[in-house]
This record gives sequence, C-alpha cells and structure tokens, in this order.
Amino acid sequence: MATQNLDMLKTQIHRPDNARTFFLLNKPCIPSHGFASFSFRPGPQLQKKYRNVRAGYVLENAKAVAGGTRVSTSVKATVTVKLSDGGCFYNLVGLSHGPDDILDLLGKSLLLEIVSAELDPKTGLEKKPISRYARRTGQKDGEVIYESEFVIPGDFGEIGAVLVENEHKNEMYLKHIVLNGLPNGPIEFNCDSWVEPKFDKPEKRVFFTFKSYLPSQTPRGLKSLREKDLVSLRGNGKGERKTSDRIYDYDVYNDLGDPDSKPELARPVLGGSKKYPYPRRCRTGRPRSKIDPLSETRSGTFYVPRDEEFSEVKQNSFITKTAESVLDALLPSLEAVLLDDPGLGFQHFSDIDQLYNQGMPIPKLKNQGPLQSLVLRLVKAVEDADDVVKFETPAMFHKDKFSWLRDEEFSRQTLAGVNPYSIKLVTEWPLKSKLDPDVYGPPESAITTELVGREIKDFMTVDKALEQKKLFIIDYHDLLLPFVSKVRRIKGTTLYGSRALFFLTPDGTLKPLAIELTRPPMDGKPQWNKVFTPSSEATGLWLWRFAKAHFLAHDSGYHELVSHWLRTHCATEPYIIATNRQLSVMHPIYRLLHPHCRYTMKINALARQVLISADGVIESSFSPSKYSMELSSVAYDQQWRFDREALPADLINRGIAIEDPTAPHGLKLLIADYPFANDGLVLWDALKQWVADYVNYYYKNASMVQSDPELQAWWTEIRTKGHEDKKDEPWWPVLKTPEDLIGIITTIVWVASAHHSAVNFGQYAFAGYFPNRPTIARINMPCEDPTKEEWKQYPDSELLVCFPSEIQATKVMAILDVLSNHSPDEEYLGKHMEPTWGEEPAIRKAFERFSERLKELEKIINARNKDNSLKNRGGAGVVPYEVLKPFSKQGVTGEGVPYSISI
Repeated sequence: MATQNLDMLKTQIHRPDNARTFFLLNKPCIPSHGFASFSFRPGPQLQKKYRNVRAGYVLENAKAVAGGTRVSTSVKATVTVKLSDGGCFYNLVGLSHGPDDILDLLGKSLLLEIVSAELDPKTGLEKKPISRYARRTGQKDGEVIYESEFVIPGDFGEIGAVLVENEHKNEMYLKHIVLNGLPNGPIEFNCDSWVEPKFDKPEKRVFFTFKSYLPSQTPRGLKSLREKDLVSLRGNGKGERKTSDRIYDYDVYNDLGDPDSKPELARPVLGGSKKYPYPRRCRTGRPRSKIDPLSETRSGTFYVPRDEEFSEVKQNSFITKTAESVLDALLPSLEAVLLDDPGLGFQHFSDIDQLYNQGMPIPKLKNQGPLQSLVLRLVKAVEDADDVVKFETPAMFHKDKFSWLRDEEFSRQTLAGVNPYSIKLVTEWPLKSKLDPDVYGPPESAITTELVGREIKDFMTVDKALEQKKLFIIDYHDLLLPFVSKVRRIKGTTLYGSRALFFLTPDGTLKPLAIELTRPPMDGKPQWNKVFTPSSEATGLWLWRFAKAHFLAHDSGYHELVSHWLRTHCATEPYIIATNRQLSVMHPIYRLLHPHCRYTMKINALARQVLISADGVIESSFSPSKYSMELSSVAYDQQWRFDREALPADLINRGIAIEDPTAPHGLKLLIADYPFANDGLVLWDALKQWVADYVNYYYKNASMVQSDPELQAWWTEIRTKGHEDKKDEPWWPVLKTPEDLIGIITTIVWVASAHHSAVNFGQYAFAGYFPNRPTIARINMPCEDPTKEEWKQYPDSELLVCFPSEIQATKVMAILDVLSNHSPDEEYLGKHMEPTWGEEPAIRKAFERFSERLKELEKIINARNKDNSLKNRGGAGVVPYEVLKPFSKQGVTGEGVPYSISI
C-alpha cells in the first residue's frame, strides 16, 4: 500500500497510548508481547479497494527484530532479596567486602532464566529460556534490589516461570521477582523462599506465575518443570537431611527418647506398630541410637524443610528463642533457687499470689545477650541485684482470684474453657467400664442411680434426666486406668481412672454431680474406687476439692496430649507433608492450603525437642509423666477418626448435637448455651462456604476431581502414608466429587485454624493460675489408704502438697505464656489474602465475602458476651469467651484465629 493510503488509515483508527508504529497485514498474524493487530472497515475513500483491512501496531516499549515479521519486547526484571542475619548478604551490610560482594560487583551473582509456557511449534520441545544475570542496584530497609534487562522475542509466547540460580556462597531469601514492560502489565512471582548456592544445590529453583492450573490444564511448556519440582521435593528417602534441604518425607516418632544419654530416657517408637499406632512426622534421617537401633539419635538439628522455618520477625520476636530461653536459661535458674528440694510445693496460697505481685528472685541470667528482651514478660531486671520472675496476671485471676473454687466455674469451663472437646452426652446407663475385669477389677461404676437421684431430686428423676438428655460426662476412666499402676511407680506423682458427671439445669448451666476416681488392683490390694460429690460439710467439701484437683490434672493432661497436640499439631503434619509432595505449587488446592501450613512443621519439631520428649516439660510436669506420649498413642488408636474431626461431626459424635435442617447450621445443640460450639459453628459455616466457592470454581464436576492425578495422589498419601497405621479403616471419606473435596479440605483447615485456636490461645488465661487447672496431682486422695488424720486439721496444706511443685508450676506457667502468645507477623483467618487468590476475580470476590463474614462473627461474639441470659459466657468475675474471635493484636490476648498452627 502506498504511504498516502497508510496515512489515510491512521485517521480512521484509534491509536493506543503506547502504540509506536502502524502497518497493514497481508494475512492474519498471532499477536505477541509488544505487538497487536485488529480488523476494521475502512472509510468511504478506501472501500472500493479494501472491503476489510487488518492492521498491526508496535508498542513503544517494543524493539524491532531483523526480518520485520516479528517484534520483541524489552523487559526489566526487578528482584527483591531480604537481608538476613547469618544468611546471605550478612557481609553486604556496611563496607565489608566478602566473596558475595565481589560477585555482585562483577554482576555475576544471580542468574535469571525466563521460561515460556509454550512449546516450540517447529520442534514440539520446550523453548530455550532467556538467560540474564541480575546486577545489584541498591539496598533499602533491609532489602537488596537486583535488576536485569531482557529482550523477549515476539514469538516467545506467554511467560510461565522464572528459573533462579544463586551464584553466591551463601543462601539468599528471595521475596519476589517482578517483570515490567510487558504489554499486558507486569508479572509478579511471589517467591518467599530460600535459594541455596548452586555449589550446594546445582539444580535451578523454579518459581511459577500466580496463575493456578489443574494438572490437565498445565501449559505444555511448563509440564516438565511442574513434575521435576515435585520430584525434587520428595527426595529419595535416604541420608540425613541437611538444614538447607527442601525435602518432605515421612517417618515414625522414634526420636522422643534419648537412651544413649541415659538408659531411663529410652522411649518406645510411636507409629509403625499395632501396639503404638501414630501419625507420621517429617523424616530427618539422623543416625540410629547405639542402645536402641529402632530409635534415632537426638543429636544435631531437628530438621524441617528450609521453607518451613520461622521468618526472622517470628524468630526474633519470642517464639523460638523465648521457648528455648525459658528452658535453657530461666528454668535452670529456678531450679538453682529450689535445689534443696526440687519437689517443694508452695507453703501457702499467698506464695502463689506472689508470683504475680512480687515475683520470685532468681540468680541473674548468664550469657543473656538478647534473652533479657525476649523473656521480658517473665523476667524483670532489678538493677545490679538478682533478676525476678514475675508473671503477668492471668485473665481469670485478674477477674476473680477465688473463681477456681466455685463449682459453677468448674462446670462452665467444660463449655467455654481451654478444653471444650471432652464433654459428651450420657448414652448408656448405668455407667460401665469396657476394660478386662480380671485385670482392672469390677467394671460397674460407683456412680449409682440412687446417688445421682439425690443430687438432682429438686429437678427430676434420673430416668427423666436420661430421657430428656440432661446428663453429660467427661470420661477418662478407661483411657487412664491401664496407666495407673505404672505411673504410681514414679516418685512424685499419682494417677486414677476418672469420670465427672454433670446435669444440665433449667437455666442452661451445668451442675457438677459427681467425680469418680478408680485405682485398679495393684500391689496385692483390690480395686479401689470412690465417688465424691459437692458438699457443705467440712470434710466432704475438702474431699470434693481434692477430687476436683485430681480430675482437673487428668483433664489438663488429656487436653495437652490429645485435644491439643494429637488432634491438631500431630495429625496435621502428614497433611502438610503430602501437600508439598503431591500437589504442585501451581495447583489451586496447594494454593488454598498453603497458608494453613505455615510454621506448623517447625513448631512440631520444637515440641519434639523440648516439650514432648523424654523428661521434657510434659513428662516432668503432667500426671501421665513418662507415659504421656504412650497415652497419646492409645488415644489415637481408640478415638481419632478423620471423619469426626469436622466440628459438626464432632458435636454429633459426642451427642452434643443432633441434625436438624430447620435449625441454624443444620444442627440443634442439646446444650443451647455452649460458647465453643455456638461460635465455632458460625466460623465453620464461613470456612466451608469459602472452601466451596474456591473448589467449585476449579472443579465443575466429579470427573474433574477423579481425573486429577495430583489430587488423588495427595489424598491417597495422607491416608496410606501420613496416617499409615489407620490406612485400612472404613471411615475414611472417598474423594470422587467436588462435595467430597469440600468436606475434606474444610476439615483440614478447621483443625489447623479454629480447632487449634480454641485449645491453645486461652491456655494462659485459664491455666496461668494453676490452682484452676493443675497439671499434676502428686499425692493420693487422703481417704484412699488413710494413715493420718492431721490433713483434716490443715486441708489447705495437704491440697498444696497435691498441687504441682514450685518448679513444675513455674515451668508450665512460663511455657503457657509463650504458647498463648501471638507473633507480630501472625496471619489471621480472612484478614490476609494470598496473592495467588487475587489473580482470579471470582476467587477474590469469594475471599472478600469470607472476610466480611468473619468481621460479622466478631460482632456476634461481642453481642453474645454482653447477653446476660447466656450464663456460660459472662457474669461477675467471669472471663468472656473470645477465643474464636478471628482477629487479634500481638501478644497474649485470649483471642484470634491464625490460618495455621503457628505456635
């Protein structure tokens, strides 16, 4: 076409703001980055010659390629790397010049390769990536910026990934990469990952775009990278894992004991046997014990995959170092003070009060460094004198220091306390043990119809109470009784099989009726069991308080070992391992689950290191003592079922709720004022709707679920590897439809978020004043084998002897303070949206609806706590139930639901 005709065309078409050159096309052309084309009908002057015309234009940021048939685009890559103490770039601060600085000066420190999502149409193979080194261009606010210029050919196709090679000698924490200059806007890669030096890990790291793909929808140019990345994360199951590894694999719990250190620290392997079934943990591959070849040594690091480590914000705030400082620095100092008698109990109740008012002097902490600021909540410096351990006043003690004595509060906390998962409906009467009577004695309970009748005679008969479903129970009898004789051989502790029975009164509160304590036949003595009831008579009143102390110690142990550790931390780790092994980071379900996996493997490794290990905090301060983890294994064997971990299923299983389509949430609660269930069901529904919106966007029908190889491998591995000891159970849900997937995922994210928050973040509020929830009972009931009568004259002194010792109490209080704490970098449910979710408008809108529902839940909880008719939520001196309020500020707040088990 003549130049004048082209000029005429320019007057007839709209010129894009970034258009540089127009030209006419003789045939259709595929648009590319930097080039576009369109059809238009020419004006009257040209219609005789051209009925329809197709024109093309080159964008301002495009560069011509020889031949004139293709157009390339200039793209600028900006890489943000976080400065890290002790990691990469430690030498970049200031004027020092290490080997990494020299590489930066030479511009040869960071290699980027841009990967096309398309195959080469001529060869059918992957297109060659475009490689460039990135140069360091600046440093600001703890971050280093690298930049690089790329020229993207016009036929390169859609960009699908970036490969990164770290040429430094140290690892680097890569935050994100942004490609600017593309016609459709920038492309961002949210890395948030450690990249090892190529000298240690020669394979290049791959980072994909925000776009999520099911396996069948993966662009052909990315299929191989997708598969290779998953293979690299699985490892080969051999060798000892190094700190820098990103390998996810399974192993049994064979590192809780330390027989090479002391023979008495040997512990059985949990998992892999019928005797001790258990979920799996992350494999570390450490050497085997010399004493016990089945066990792994505890030497070296407690490996977790590199990206599972705490962020520096969390690391430096309180979680890791505070926990370790409490155990490694604070507790030895406390023990030094109490060295004359480590079993010494508190002499007076006023001595307990002084822990909050005046504190306990201890020798000045040695080699503190940052410890002083890290344990500031607990340790107060006193000029040149000794330090003082002074605990923050727990919410319950602050509200009413005597509330722990009231039976109403004892009952209320079964519904709105730190362990709301144990109470259930009485469905069989009379109560009867299922244990072997030849070993454990007569199975009949001492809680008789006559005894219960006397306690509820002002309300109704026992038959009516059973018929109207008014009797509820917390029953640890059969779980604990097999451990009694073993635990009692350990100095400084005791144990019973126990039950506590409650009656639902007309005002919606629970009235405690009885506590039964049982000792099996042992040491030539027959079975001993006795029922204790509330009493106004002096001796009966104190015996009731002793019985409550024993039962609460059992409840504390069950809460920590089963409701908390087993059902959240322990059961969730296999989900995280399988998610990383079987779901590509491109998979939409991986991206849905990813925030629910944050920090869990690290906190679990720390638990194995200092909390649940032989002679750790749990064994040394809780009633089951050295048999604590064995008890957890028995509970897993007898009680844990995935299909009952969903909140509605759990409530129905415990007889607390019945299905009712006309009721809110489809359930009718038998205890209408059940704060945990009331708030939890609102949160459950919001979670399920969010998951449903997300899943239904990607899976339109059952065939898409069934034909997804990554998804099916993920669910298979959770069942057959992560929970291998229960792989043949018939109750595992099938995964065939989107509805199946919604149920499975909602259960997993409920456990990781709301369930964990319900049993964790109220710990210091309720157990920080330990008489309310003692973790151990150190002596038998005074009436079991009475040898002295002076306890009747000084029953409070005897109760203090029964309570935890000074070192046990302060140790647990310090740990609970740490565990109840929210980190400054916490990510709360519904508050933070993953960048990948925002890529799809429908998902973004679904998340915004989810977030709004959680904000509404905050208002609902606030209104419920102000409703005087809900007696289990408030009242004079009562701590309101706020633990399921979704959001929180940092610190010990007693509220807030993080996405994940992050502490």
